[in-house]
Amino acid sequence: MRRREFITLLGGAVAAWPIAARAQQPAKLPTIGVLGPSTALAATKWTAALVQRLRELGWIEGRTVLIEYRWAQGRAERAAEIATEFVRQKVDVIVTAGTLTVVAAKRLTSEIPIVFAGAGDPVGMGLVASLARPGGNVTGLSNQSIELASKRIELLREVVPGLRRVAIMANIGAPVAILEANEADAAALTLGLESTRLEIRRAEDITTAFESLKGRAEALHLASDQLLSNNRLQINTMALAARLPTMHTFRALVESGGLMFYGPNFEHMIRRAAELVDKILRGAKPADIPVEQPTKFELVINMKTAKALGLEIPPMLLARADEVIE
Repeated sequence: MRRREFITLLGGAVAAWPIAARAQQPAKLPTIGVLGPSTALAATKWTAALVQRLRELGWIEGRTVLIEYRWAQGRAERAAEIATEFVRQKVDVIVTAGTLTVVAAKRLTSEIPIVFAGAGDPVGMGLVASLARPGGNVTGLSNQSIELASKRIELLREVVPGLRRVAIMANIGAPVAILEANEADAAALTLGLESTRLEIRRAEDITTAFESLKGRAEALHLASDQLLSNNRLQINTMALAARLPTMHTFRALVESGGLMFYGPNFEHMIRRAAELVDKILRGAKPADIPVEQPTKFELVINMKTAKALGLEIPPMLLARADEVIE
């Protein structure tokens, strides 16, 4: 081979190296940023449900999709920090739950799709333009926390004989919790009950709220909020000491000693959220995906707590319960 031909051949091969290298490199996997409202431990069940449903849809963690997990630990400022990190990483979609967490993510990006597995009053909170036509980069599932407040008050009256006065605890730093508390107040009035509002802003306010309640109520309704969920052991301990039957908007609070939970099945909601993520990763736009309403609700009763309170749960109500914790 002549020297000039060799040099020409070599030059052509070198020029082709980057193309060959690029062809051999694996395509970048899509990335899901999970912005958990609480802690990894508290979210074990819903994280498992998310991963399982994604796998069923062909998104296998580490093989066809990457998942970055971050936990806000019930703090809005931490949620904002995580959302900032996800925006910087340019994740393909953010999955979260809880109204304040969704708001924190939406404030930081109008481009990255956001899917919420549960939020109260998505339209009123400005998360979407309407349920049917979200119109932006956010979609998901409403948890109907406000609409269900009246049903929860009715259930409390059904459980507590001669109920006349009900207390409603709410974090006044959470707009949706206030709306839910207002709805519970209205429901109590309709049922001929007297209601007392217990307003808190931080964990330190919980003890003071219970102390102010002595002798003023026979039952307690807790509005949905991460602050109350994070302090569920303290709340349930103090409610039991005060002989107060409790109605909760998070199942975890009943599993840790509360009396009753009524609301959407959250594992079902997170599976539906995974299906929305699947649509987005395959090219759909959040603006075109309607916000869904929950279709599966559950009533959970903790009989250990009922016995400790000396309550006899009506047989008809027990028959309607989806789960009874013995």
